Amino acid sequence: MTQDLVLANATLILDDETRTGRVTVEDGKIAGLDFDAAVPEGAVDCGGDWVAPGLIELHTDNLERHMTPRPGVNWPHEAALLAHDAELAGTGITTVFDAMRVGSIPKGKGRYLQYARDLSREMLALRAAGVFKISHFLHLRAEICSETLVEELAEFGPEDRVGLLSLMDHTPGQRQFRDIGQLKTYVMGKNNLDEAGFDEHVARLYAVKAEHGARNEAAALEAARVCGAVLASHDDTDVAHVEESARHGIQLAEFPTSRAAAQACRDHGIAVMMGAPNVIRGGSHSGNVAAGELAEAGLLDILSSDYVPAALLLAAARLGALWDDMARALATVTSAPAAAVGLDDRGRLAPGLRADLVRFREREGGTPVVRGVWSQGRQVA
Repeated sequence: MTQDLVLANATLILDDETRTGRVTVEDGKIAGLDFDAAVPEGAVDCGGDWVAPGLIELHTDNLERHMTPRPGVNWPHEAALLAHDAELAGTGITTVFDAMRVGSIPKGKGRYLQYARDLSREMLALRAAGVFKISHFLHLRAEICSETLVEELAEFGPEDRVGLLSLMDHTPGQRQFRDIGQLKTYVMGKNNLDEAGFDEHVARLYAVKAEHGARNEAAALEAARVCGAVLASHDDTDVAHVEESARHGIQLAEFPTSRAAAQACRDHGIAVMMGAPNVIRGGSHSGNVAAGELAEAGLLDILSSDYVPAALLLAAARLGALWDDMARALATVTSAPAAAVGLDDRGRLAPGLRADLVRFREREGGTPVVRGVWSQGRQVA
């Protein structure tokens, strides 16, 4: 599959420790680990750089940014997919679950258009053609407050590589926008609405949820079963939300908005994922709980880059400094997300696993600089 590779004189980030050593790659897999500073002939001398498993991204809106680089500008999908793939590879991400919304919802005086089915077909075709640098799965973000979710979900099946399905509910007055004032600022600014327009928008959403909500939720749960996807919740705010998630069999909580919700997730055995930008900025841009607070309380399991791919490695490095434990920190972007979605062939430095690797060095101040990325032993950045 690929030529052999040896990364030597590296600081290897293992499951629960870091050690000087080298990793040997053969035929796209990790063939062995050795723990000394020797640099065999033909090996790459890493000069003490960190070498970690390739990063695993479960939730990113980055593809949508490439599809619509400016408001009203629609970019060709194939070009957007390839640019997105290359950008992620350059940040150390070697596995991505591309988030695509299913379920049209009112947007100001219009509505968000359907796009997931056509875009996912293009993504799967590019993957089959072998043109991607990294490994792509599908993450369906099912909007419960929607008029079209049931029919959109019906277009997906077990062959579509849907690894994750998250239940979103953007009905005003709950979850991320429990504070109607914050929602008002966001929606009026984004959609150029006046007060009357915003009130009309909110009324439409309430009506949609009342008419379609229960049926949509049942359809999303069934779609996850049919597709074999892991279920995730989104923006759990209180204990009642988490208890509902537990009844649904949800295994992953995306961005709980309060410490109480995060603690309830821990109590129910649900993994907590927070945004890497939240870590870097020192708080949520929506006014919700700070990821750093959850990290200090031991309530953060997984990081997601969310809307900034380069944030994933940087935030993990920040956690490494906070916890004084780089192995624990890197697990939030490698082994923990792999375990959450049942990928047992990657996410750790261990013989027999995929040779998805990232080499990086930290500048003074802790900012990581990526110096090499390999996907199945093939250098992609």
